[in-house]
Amino acid sequence: MQKPVFTIKQTKTAADYGQFVIEPLPQGFGQTMGNSLRRILLMFLPGGAVTQVKMKGVRHQFSTLKGLREDIVEFILNLKKVNFKVDSEEPVKLTLTKTGPGEIHASDITLPASVMIANPDEYLGMLADKTAKIEADIWVSQGTGYVPSEEKTTTEIGVIPVDSLYTPIRRVNFTVEETRVGRETNFDKVTLDMWTNGAIDAHEALNKAAEILVTYFQYIYQPSDEQVPSKKEDHVSDAVLNIPVDELELSVRVINALKKGGYKVLGDFQGKKRSDLERVRNLGEKSIKTLEQQVVAKGITFES
Repeated sequence: MQKPVFTIKQTKTAADYGQFVIEPLPQGFGQTMGNSLRRILLMFLPGGAVTQVKMKGVRHQFSTLKGLREDIVEFILNLKKVNFKVDSEEPVKLTLTKTGPGEIHASDITLPASVMIANPDEYLGMLADKTAKIEADIWVSQGTGYVPSEEKTTTEIGVIPVDSLYTPIRRVNFTVEETRVGRETNFDKVTLDMWTNGAIDAHEALNKAAEILVTYFQYIYQPSDEQVPSKKEDHVSDAVLNIPVDELELSVRVINALKKGGYKVLGDFQGKKRSDLERVRNLGEKSIKTLEQQVVAKGITFES
């Protein structure tokens, strides 16, 4: 097979933008390459984002903080605009402490060496006077795509889950034109424009997207020796296992019956059989069915 011969040139560049020209490609290959790179860049490139927030004096997102002009919902919306670069496989806790009066910006967040903010001037809120103070813990992590707050479970009072948009790429366009090599005109030229959130360089993003594509395509003709499990084992986090049964949508009578039967947190149901529930006093068939639905929805399965 003839090896491909083409060039990649970055023709335009900025802190959050890059334009690349890829040519010459065999006719028809421009659309294939451009579309593949665009999809990977928008959907599968890892990035950093806020996952949850805890603020002193705030119990939930619909609260207000004395001296803060914005309500908590608006403050979190502003916080989600901060573009993070996270060089850690584990979630990282950041801190924000500031006394008024004055504006709060992303630059006021204290960062470890593994975290960088691409837009430190981003406005977060306004402290009205010198008695106003904000103290917050902010968790960030690395991930891909979009994860809604509904998929994040926490039992700690005051911890507010946040929607996370991880992708560091804001927009990607590409065009395919005919180009010539000598007298031959049956070649494609791809012009790809990419806008990032500033947390990643456009050239680095393009390289990572190509690397992801190569990894997947290589597996087709050179499969790994590792055996793929037929069924993926679900991992249930400790946070879910420690959720009290009181938080389930069950009647007080059923919850009391479960507690007397030794079921105080969701982890107590792990590995149990339906027959075990049937032995709990004052727990009827209808209640067991409702209980099963809610527990299974949390990722905990019963033995058959």
